[in-house]
Amino acid sequence: MNVNQLLKQQVLSELEKAVNVYLEKNNLGAVKDNLKIRIEYSRDEKFGDYSSPFALENKNLLNKNPKEIAEAVLTEIKNDSMFEFITFSPPGFINFRIHSDFLNQYVASVMSPSVQFAKTPKNENILLEFVSANPTGPMNIVSARSAAYGDALANLLSSLGHNVKREFYVNDYGNQVYLLGVAVLLRIFETKGDTISFQEEESDESVITLIKKRILPKESYRGEYIKDIAIQCLEDQTRTNFVFDSVAKENWDEVIDFLSRYAVEYNLGRQKEDLALFGVNFDLFFSERSLHEAGDVEKVPTILKKEDVTTIDGKLHFLSTLYGDDKDRVIRREDGRPTYLMADIAYHYNKFQRGFDTLIDIWGPDHYGYIARLKGAVKSFGKSDESFRVLIAQQVNLIENKEKVKMSKRLGIFQTMRDLLSYLGKQGRDVGRYFFLMRSSDAPLDFDLDLAKDESDKNPVFYIQYAHARICSIFRELQVPMELKPLQSGISLEFLKQEERTRLLFWVARLQEEVYDTATSFEPHRLTNYLQSLSKSFTKFYSQKDNRIKDKVGNERDTLLALVLYTKYALESGLKLLGISSPEKMSKEEV
Repeated sequence: MNVNQLLKQQVLSELEKAVNVYLEKNNLGAVKDNLKIRIEYSRDEKFGDYSSPFALENKNLLNKNPKEIAEAVLTEIKNDSMFEFITFSPPGFINFRIHSDFLNQYVASVMSPSVQFAKTPKNENILLEFVSANPTGPMNIVSARSAAYGDALANLLSSLGHNVKREFYVNDYGNQVYLLGVAVLLRIFETKGDTISFQEEESDESVITLIKKRILPKESYRGEYIKDIAIQCLEDQTRTNFVFDSVAKENWDEVIDFLSRYAVEYNLGRQKEDLALFGVNFDLFFSERSLHEAGDVEKVPTILKKEDVTTIDGKLHFLSTLYGDDKDRVIRREDGRPTYLMADIAYHYNKFQRGFDTLIDIWGPDHYGYIARLKGAVKSFGKSDESFRVLIAQQVNLIENKEKVKMSKRLGIFQTMRDLLSYLGKQGRDVGRYFFLMRSSDAPLDFDLDLAKDESDKNPVFYIQYAHARICSIFRELQVPMELKPLQSGISLEFLKQEERTRLLFWVARLQEEVYDTATSFEPHRLTNYLQSLSKSFTKFYSQKDNRIKDKVGNERDTLLALVLYTKYALESGLKLLGISSPEKMSKEEV
């Protein structure tokens, strides 16, 4: 199926044909390239299924009032088999109602147990990097949001025909990892009986001096999870002997490096467990350390354009202001150490070197200022602006009893992904993913823990799942297999002409374009909104006494069974793209 077969595209095509005839008849061909022609969903279903503001948006260009324009264009739309009616409504909208016969044919052609979606004209190799949580502690709630967003987006982009790989970038190099090793070392001393204290004020004392005094540096990590790493290390006798042998010899750099790697390995293992619980699987965990050890970071000055790099006051700068940044950025310090940006440039160059056409990164809310400099670097080493895109997963506020739950990563006072999934219980994966996806990712999210725990259909994800389970229960009750073949011969179009039935059929028909629009806009929340509306349409349909399938016989029963089965396919395939299950039985499915 190609994009032009989408229902909305077919409506747009008919409108464009009519506009071209109108322009030709009125000798207005000169304005054609400046016209705005678009189709949107009707804001009120009583006016139709789709509408176009064409007459309103082009009144000045065509020098006529919207009503006159609309009426002239309406006379040129000839596809009577597709439309039940086409009307004008003030202040300048052309409205389209799709004929139920056409809807039925369209749905029958695109719906099946494994729905195939419209493909883009050009398939790309896409590397989607997301989560990439620092391996210095447990995975927090913003990372959980990024995980849900990235995984759903990967599914959606794959539905378009793209080859999508999921990647997690492990920041296992640099000062933060060093300080993690320091924290573990101090906690090992504490576990062995030493008393440690916490530095509260900055001082000129070196980290090694503080370690000897059993003082945890102010900028290091204090969370209780560090104790767990220390205890695990002590239980690992071989590694513990190495630690204390090195401490006895005061080989501090050696022992800190060892413990840094040990802690990263431990934390990353736990993060992978959390991701698995959340149903998120990566194709690759890419190590930042591997870039440094391979010498790729040091090659960055030769990767960038020669004129984009210069030395100022002993520091090597990337002239990112040439690409829209607010100031030029240091990539190598006076002492020769690379900055984080230098490593990040090497990493993104490596991505392209691996054969990917398009890079998509999902970053946290505190990285907006970083976008311009890295996009500039990508352009500097010869890639187009369109080949690299950054998406932001905004802050998450956990709300319980109408109050925010306080979080602080460095002090270890924060709700982790694992805490959240445990709190939400057996449905934690579905509920967590849906709640993270039901709002635009670039806006802060208030995650209502009380609503998430509610097992009634007030919970939005359960509302959708109940609709799916209710359809399954209909087939169980009637002892009819959930497949279309036995029903096809019994479908009668006369039984699809009732309002609630036609409305449900239209909402099912929208699945294809909703998925396409959701994927191309990188906005999974649009699909959650659609599934809510589809479920609402089904509930409204099913609440009508005349639509109780168990009371029907013959062709009418088979027609309604086919309609609800199409609805099941739409609900199931939409939830699957979001990484959410479609249970066939739920406790309130008969409600």
